[in-house]
Amino acid sequence: MADARPQFAIDDAEVEFTPIRAQGAGGQNVNKVSNAVHMRFDINASSLPATLKERLLALRDQRISSDGVIVIKAQQYRSLEKNRAEAMLRLHELVARAAHVPKPRRATKPSRAAKKRRLDSKVKRGQIKALRGRVSD
Repeated sequence: MADARPQFAIDDAEVEFTPIRAQGAGGQNVNKVSNAVHMRFDINASSLPATLKERLLALRDQRISSDGVIVIKAQQYRSLEKNRAEAMLRLHELVARAAHVPKPRRATKPSRAAKKRRLDSKVKRGQIKALRGRVSD
């Protein structure tokens, strides 16, 4: 089985975390504590390989700004540490998606026997449908 770990490393110094107040339900605690997190990652200033930077900037993702900064907001958990870990996980998934190069498709043609089988099945189906008409004496 292939190695599932990413082939790149994101340095913690390149990621900027800003604690913010979370939205939604949470009682009085939501008004007092900043548990959500905004994470900012500058693609151009990062230590990622140049090809990976180009692929990241080419992604059509709303989290990537026109300046090349990835902004991720994590507020799923009530703990700041869990939200920070969630944001880092999402960043790793985004970079892994950009790092994945799809295998090029090789054009193929159906064999002569496959074409014959297909046409034979179409003829047979047409004959079945032709027998469905009204019965005449």
